[in-house]
Amino acid sequence: MTQNNIRKVLSEHNVIPVVNFEDINDVEKTIEKLVEKDIHCIEITLRTPKAFECVAEAKKMNIDNFDVGIGTVVSSDQIKQATDLGVSFMVSPGINEKLAPHFEGSQIPFIPGIATPSEIILGKQLGWDTFKFFPAHLFGGIKSLKTYGQVFPDVKFCPTGGINEETYPSYLELQNVISVGGSWVI
Repeated sequence: MTQNNIRKVLSEHNVIPVVNFEDINDVEKTIEKLVEKDIHCIEITLRTPKAFECVAEAKKMNIDNFDVGIGTVVSSDQIKQATDLGVSFMVSPGINEKLAPHFEGSQIPFIPGIATPSEIILGKQLGWDTFKFFPAHLFGGIKSLKTYGQVFPDVKFCPTGGINEETYPSYLELQNVISVGGSWVI
């Protein structure tokens, strides 16, 4: 069960909305809009001071079959808070060997970010096979993912960064893309 079974989570959500909440009052209406669009997950980034409060608010809504994840995870303290809140998944913008045991020990599905072949190799050495490709638009997008598919045929990706309503279907057509993430959904 690699990365606490992140592939199961990603395979259930081919599009993952990525949201920066500045105001806790926006959480409920945003999630309600997503459910209306038949989208049953959200990645709340930890880029704002109210992020963890917003995660707690989203979890409090207790919507059946709705996964609340966090993004921009860069520290063991954030992983601990995520564990305490019982989030559905965690996303990191990068890959870090020192955080690896914290991610794995959390029992929460997680996906680290990569951009280069060296980072993919590092992840594979950690026993991982599923990565966020970030920022996709700055690192070659679809062309890079096609190449990575040839070089790393067992690896799956969730690209984010610069993906929009027009381009996301092209990403999802790739054999090595399990889902895509982005803010355009909101």
